[in-house]
Amino acid sequence: MHQDLEKMIVLQGHDVEAKRLRDEMTALPKHVAALETKAKATQGQRAVVLDLIAKEDALRRRQESDIADLRQKIARTQKKIDLATTTVQVTALEHEAAFAKAEISRLEDAELESMERGEALETHRVLADTAVDEAAAILERERVRAAETVARDQLALAEADAKRNALRAEVLLSPTGEASLAAYDRIARAKGSAVSEALHQQCTACQMMLRPQRWNDLRDNSPDSTASTSILSCENCGRMLYYDPARDSPGRKPVQVESIAAQIVRSL
Repeated sequence: MHQDLEKMIVLQGHDVEAKRLRDEMTALPKHVAALETKAKATQGQRAVVLDLIAKEDALRRRQESDIADLRQKIARTQKKIDLATTTVQVTALEHEAAFAKAEISRLEDAELESMERGEALETHRVLADTAVDEAAAILERERVRAAETVARDQLALAEADAKRNALRAEVLLSPTGEASLAAYDRIARAKGSAVSEALHQQCTACQMMLRPQRWNDLRDNSPDSTASTSILSCENCGRMLYYDPARDSPGRKPVQVESIAAQIVRSL
């Protein structure tokens, strides 16, 4: 394997980890903001329920007041009936009393309906209170978790960046290091990753089959092989290819063999 490629395999691992950490640190504040929005929406829904409960309470108070007024009116009308001296007066006063009684009956029915709506709204209020408490608890828990995770990720990112910078400096010490790093950066910007393992005669990044000659060159570990003197690329996606014999042995029983990537990390 080309000496620059050995280091760039490990470099890509650090790059992937650094990207994961940056993505996580970017996503966590958005996650917390979404929970804040949800908590506010839950509070808004509870406020609507409380407003409806208050309106029903006010409506029942008006109905009760109107019923009390009508009963007083009936009492006054009854006294007038007792004092009336003509049939016409009695008839008119009785009609007035009957109308008041009918209005009381209507108001009592409406009050009963309002009480039923109020009971249903009380059930919704209990649910809304629970939802608000749960949303607040989740928000507080996620705020704490996000703060702890970001702090931890910042330290891990600083460590990963230090390892990346040190490894890039090592690659630059190679006669071909500058060109190798330039190619690595160009491919990584375009594809998201610059190095891909060749496994079972395929590029694991794009899943395209390799030509037999290229596959043979990758599998040849001799010092003067093509793969040792130059970095071979996938003819489809352009990523730099490497072959790990520990992971590609379909013709024999699995054997515990240390992978190339692990060997490289251990030797650094």
